[in-house]
Amino acid sequence: MAAPSTLRDDTRLVSHAVSELARRTHFPVAFGGLEHDGAVHVSTIVGARTRSIEGLVVHATRGLGGRALVERRPRMTLDYRTSRSITHDYDRAILGEGIATLFAVPVLVGGAARGVLYCGSWAQSQVGEVEARPAFDVAGELGTELRVRAEVERRMAAAPTPEGGLSAGAREEIRESYAQLRSLAATVGDDAVRRRLEDIEARLAALTGDSPATGAETDVHLSRREIDVLACAAVGSTNGEIAASLGLRETTVKSYLASAMSKLDASTRHAAVTRARRAGLLP
Repeated sequence: MAAPSTLRDDTRLVSHAVSELARRTHFPVAFGGLEHDGAVHVSTIVGARTRSIEGLVVHATRGLGGRALVERRPRMTLDYRTSRSITHDYDRAILGEGIATLFAVPVLVGGAARGVLYCGSWAQSQVGEVEARPAFDVAGELGTELRVRAEVERRMAAAPTPEGGLSAGAREEIRESYAQLRSLAATVGDDAVRRRLEDIEARLAALTGDSPATGAETDVHLSRREIDVLACAAVGSTNGEIAASLGLRETTVKSYLASAMSKLDASTRHAAVTRARRAGLLP
């Protein structure tokens, strides 16, 4: 069973995703939850006129969401009441809310379905690419956050040395994770998602236990892109690899690297990384 803190984080992530679903789509009702023990537990509901959906638990293969979960692809019905393509285990909840059109989108993490997000309307509504795209985007963003958090937690669980500090191997794992997280955050367009990824970056960077150096180095201010490039360089990536990871041109990477080296008064990338770590800018 997941730790209480992890479950709370799950609930917060789903709550944000469902709120975004309601904001970005034209559907009046949005709800969803993550999968636990073979069933999706609906934890957040926005826009409902009744309480019939509260506490809904959708088992794999059952109902529209159960099919979306096991098939790992979106499912939709324009007339829920008469649909013959799904089981009607959850009619009391869905029809109790008066939902006619229901759209279910699985949340995928590494190819596995981790949950389902739903959009519903009380009248029959056509759902085309324009209407569906925001739901796909929200589900994708939630999947990305879940994947990042799982990877960070896996690496944060690295065993400490008997003295209480991190081993050299664990420290390098953290630095590699940090670089990967910076690369991922650079591709995220949603400001709220990016801010939460930055919070995770800060927690990850703090794990190395390095204290910022005193003196001039603590006054160095690097741009986000300069830190992105240095974080990748710190784990041995070439300029070409950094460019591919961050979606930049190789000449742009060289420019950011040169700027960071200048600010840090370093003649090599290795020296720049070392000074950035002393300044508390990198783990």
